[in-house]
Amino acid sequence: MPIPWSSAARHAAQTAGFCLAIAALQYGFAPDRPWQPLLAYSLCIGLITWAVIDLGRHALPAGRGTGWPHGWPGVLLVLAGIATGYLLGNALADLLCQRFGWYRTDTPVDLQAEIRRSLLITLVAAVVGVYYFYSRGRSAYLEREMLQARGLAAESQLRLLQSQLEPHMLFNTLANLRALIATDPPRAIAMLDQLNRFLRATLQASRNTRHPLADEYDRLRDYLALMSVRMGARLRCTLTLPDTLASHPVPPLLLQPLVENAIRHGLEPARLGGEITVQAESDGQTLWLEVRDDGIGCDGDPTEGFGLTHVRERLLNAYGPQARLHWHSARGQGTRVRLQLPLRPAAATPSP
Repeated sequence: MPIPWSSAARHAAQTAGFCLAIAALQYGFAPDRPWQPLLAYSLCIGLITWAVIDLGRHALPAGRGTGWPHGWPGVLLVLAGIATGYLLGNALADLLCQRFGWYRTDTPVDLQAEIRRSLLITLVAAVVGVYYFYSRGRSAYLEREMLQARGLAAESQLRLLQSQLEPHMLFNTLANLRALIATDPPRAIAMLDQLNRFLRATLQASRNTRHPLADEYDRLRDYLALMSVRMGARLRCTLTLPDTLASHPVPPLLLQPLVENAIRHGLEPARLGGEITVQAESDGQTLWLEVRDDGIGCDGDPTEGFGLTHVRERLLNAYGPQARLHWHSARGQGTRVRLQLPLRPAAATPSP
């Protein structure tokens, strides 16, 4: 598989830092020795070992969960990296020390002891480094899986809430249609035709978990056209949507329950009906959606109502704590509901 060079560069920098720490630790135990050879050997051996293992693993079949080869190929790759790093790194460091005169000739050196110590440090450092990067890759994979599972669960919950909302809307509309049949059959037929058009457009669009705000407004216009057959001139509406917000994605049928509540609890009980205003605005970071009516209003917060409860739950599943529902009503003054949504919801995906 291709090498992710940004991730490889990050791993190389981490390896270099690890090598510097090893060199500093060695110098701390033997401050009488020159520090330049310690630094040269540590960096040469460490970086070559890293390059063979971390870059070489992309040439082998890797496990989906970690990005590292499984079984014997992985073990052999680590052993090959240690051997290559030790031999080639020592040779390169020797050349650097000779070229820049970093060796001290006035101190006797136990060659066998130096070889054993260097080999032991290489083995321990390589094993620790491999385990570190393996663990990081595994943790990043598990975090991505957790985020994906959380997203799927939220999407399933959104679909469940939406599937409950659609029949509730339909039953309320049929109840209105039944009442109209008994009092005004021609208007009932017109309402039935409008209901047929509304369902064709709405039920098809609501199968997605997100759609553009412009589509949400189109569904509101369909619903208000349906309700205007029943209420006639008693229902007036104003829908305002800036062009800059038309393409912003929102859950389907997010505003319809609020408009339905405004008609059912605010305007229908009023003798002269009233006006519903729906508007969208933004301050650059937050999207505000407002549904306001000038109906009869009420006292208190109807937290147990079906429509508001479902809107709150859908906001929580779609946006988490970034979204809010603000409700205000006063008897004789109408009701206002404002939805506070993040203008661009963030979705962070960790990289290995």
